[in-house]
Amino acid sequence: MITKNWIVKIDRITSNFKNEFGELTPEQLNLKPDENTWSIVQNIEHLIIVNESYFPVINAAKESKYKAPFISKFDFVINSLGKFILNSVQPDRKRKTKTFPMWKPSLSVIGNDILEKFEKHQSALKEMIDGSKDIFGKRIVISSPANRYVVYTLDTAFNIIIAHEERHFEQAKELLPIVKR
Repeated sequence: MITKNWIVKIDRITSNFKNEFGELTPEQLNLKPDENTWSIVQNIEHLIIVNESYFPVINAAKESKYKAPFISKFDFVINSLGKFILNSVQPDRKRKTKTFPMWKPSLSVIGNDILEKFEKHQSALKEMIDGSKDIFGKRIVISSPANRYVVYTLDTAFNIIIAHEERHFEQAKELLPIVKR
């Protein structure tokens, strides 16, 4: 079942973050090579912020209380936008993308407990997926939390979330040679 695949991927991503960054000092985790590059903790904090912004939307969909915008009536739009967003967050990072202001991480130093917070967050994400399994495959359409007119299916939303986490793991991993100097 698809939920099991998502949960396995989330466990792998969580493990990857802990294994790669768990032994770094707070200074190393917060190191920014320049103003335009996020630190490792900023990448992690960004994932928590983005993922948690989906929770109210998904909860409303689970409770049949979500009202999708009119644009969600058009399959072509749903499929096109979902595919576009999913392609834009793939881990290969061919292009740098800007995030919405609501999803930007803190500019200040972030505590070294970020990996613990991430692990707890990942557990909540898995619970969200498991608690949604009854509505998967029913073509439930939701909006991006950042833009009501960017619509895709709930299934696509979880694919986006997971690909986005993999992307930011790769982005954070690129900082290892710099932080370990």
